[in-house]
Amino acid sequence: MTDALRKICFVTGSRADFGLLVWPMRAVQQTAGLKLQLIATGMHLSPEFGYTIDHVRDEGFTVDETIETLLSSDSGVGVAKAVGLGVIGFAEAFARLKPDLVVVLGDRYETFAAAQAAMYMRLPMAHLFGGDVTEGAIDESIRHAISKMSHLHFTSNADSTRRLTQLGEDPSRIFTVGSPGIDSIKRVKLMDRETVGREVGMALGERNVLVTFHPVTVEADRSVGTLDELFAALSALDPASHLFFTLANADAEGRALNERIKAFVAGRPNAIAVASLGQLRYISLMYQADVVVGNSSSGIYEAPSLNTPSVDIGDRQKGRERAASVFHAAPERHAITAAISAALGRGRQPTVSPYGDGEASPRIADTIASVPDFHALLQKSFHDIRKAGAAG
Repeated sequence: MTDALRKICFVTGSRADFGLLVWPMRAVQQTAGLKLQLIATGMHLSPEFGYTIDHVRDEGFTVDETIETLLSSDSGVGVAKAVGLGVIGFAEAFARLKPDLVVVLGDRYETFAAAQAAMYMRLPMAHLFGGDVTEGAIDESIRHAISKMSHLHFTSNADSTRRLTQLGEDPSRIFTVGSPGIDSIKRVKLMDRETVGREVGMALGERNVLVTFHPVTVEADRSVGTLDELFAALSALDPASHLFFTLANADAEGRALNERIKAFVAGRPNAIAVASLGQLRYISLMYQADVVVGNSSSGIYEAPSLNTPSVDIGDRQKGRERAASVFHAAPERHAITAAISAALGRGRQPTVSPYGDGEASPRIADTIASVPDFHALLQKSFHDIRKAGAAG
């Protein structure tokens, strides 16, 4: 009976993408005819970044394969080599697992490695969050490249669907489902203030700021300077404000940022830095926070659905659709201070998110299950929008 099930292999490389994949994976587990496979790689396997494979298992998932890719390097050379290691590891893992469909999300370099291995092994692939725009990060190029290697697309909003069509992807293979991050918000029971403080390691204060700042990968050596400007803005806040930092990811310059964050919180009783909070603690803290600050996509995707205002700094997320609760700031201390003030002035109020209604996961699983022959997806044609328009 099990042999008749079609194997759907998800790839996760970080706390961020895992939080977005939890509910799609559960939906696949609950869908007749499908069997979930899971490969964990990247930061999940690194103690430096919280060894978050434990969180994956704590959520009840079986990890079928692990692939080591991280090098002890903070440079572009190290990241490029990590992609190479990933391609080798994924090729070996896919050969053992023999998936019928590979599912990848977003734009990280370990995802890029998985996509390349799947492409050369002629494995059909589904891509989540294709068509998004982030002009301030190298992720932009990686995401579009993965989209061109993929055969099914699950987008977070209508504009992303339009961009994929512009890239020549067949509209019949693009499905606007919304962000599965909102599915998590809709389905989990959030922690109360006291529990969040205890779990995170610092009690919540009169005012609480959740800070997540990642490298700006398109512009080398700019990230540290921007982080220092953010520190200056945060230092100007009322001392009663409690600052909760989550550490940066494993992109080039990530380690340099993390050392700076650790130095900043040292000796500050109102500040703490945590390598990884895990999905429930992160969403719960985001809900309890007065403002989310940094350059993470979570401030754009998830925060509005929690009615928590956010400040997006710099160009890392430039081009993404934004709710009214998202305030942009140039990477300069006075601009950041002004944006934080505006966000706090707005406060918590009902917010309409452009990223769906929290039902992305069942849509993804149902669409996958409805495909009669995954192998037939391998034949792709370029969808020329000029010819399609002329025919219409």
